[in-house]
Amino acid sequence: MLDPPAWIAEFTVTPRTFAVQLDAVVASGRTPVTASTFAAGLAGRAELPARPVVLTFDDGFADLPGPTATALAARGLPATAYLTTGAVRGGGGSLLPSAPMMALAQAAELEAHGIEIGAHTVTHPQLDTLPADELRRELGESKDVLEDVLGHRVDHLAYPHGYNSRAVRAAAASAGYASAAAVRHALSSPDDEPYRMARLIVRRSHTAADVASWMAGEGARVAPFPDAPKTVGWRLYRRARARVRGPEFAG
Repeated sequence: MLDPPAWIAEFTVTPRTFAVQLDAVVASGRTPVTASTFAAGLAGRAELPARPVVLTFDDGFADLPGPTATALAARGLPATAYLTTGAVRGGGGSLLPSAPMMALAQAAELEAHGIEIGAHTVTHPQLDTLPADELRRELGESKDVLEDVLGHRVDHLAYPHGYNSRAVRAAAASAGYASAAAVRHALSSPDDEPYRMARLIVRRSHTAADVASWMAGEGARVAPFPDAPKTVGWRLYRRARARVRGPEFAG
């Protein structure tokens, strides 16, 4: 992303760096698959390649249907994009700070480039702090909106900033999702949890060498693993804060 807003800059790279990182994925010899394919493998509904890798993109920023999709397609790399429907519909319908966003109507264009569409809630809240009715709305409405515009089922979800809990995971399953991606700052594995799939966040400081290390199965812990006490404590703090302030942006 060129000239990203300050709030998202840490999680962006230049087009040139992005190209080099994608080339590192290709050079690794791993087989790129979509989140749906990986989730089916975790659930025992499909056989995965020996060394799969899943490339995911959250929110739906404006460069996703253009240079990002083009760079992926040029290398034959499928991916999954999780869209925040309130942000891509426009009109200030999300908690995301200001940034150039793609349009909801461009979701079909992403699919034409080989990018699978998943849901990323309506407003991008901290899901594990929401009352049950608001949680159901965030999960259900985002799914419905995407299914309406695409004309087919959308069965995969990513939790904003990875925030989830046992109740959130149960709500995702009840809403009809077949999988949900967290973050966990970890490598996933064939033993990972379909409703808490581990991911790594690419930051501006990461290099092609970092990507190559991850492709080799190194440089990060491997999921699944239980939540650390620090994670549990942070969740309790955020829940208490949300009771005072209301829903907050997950980021």
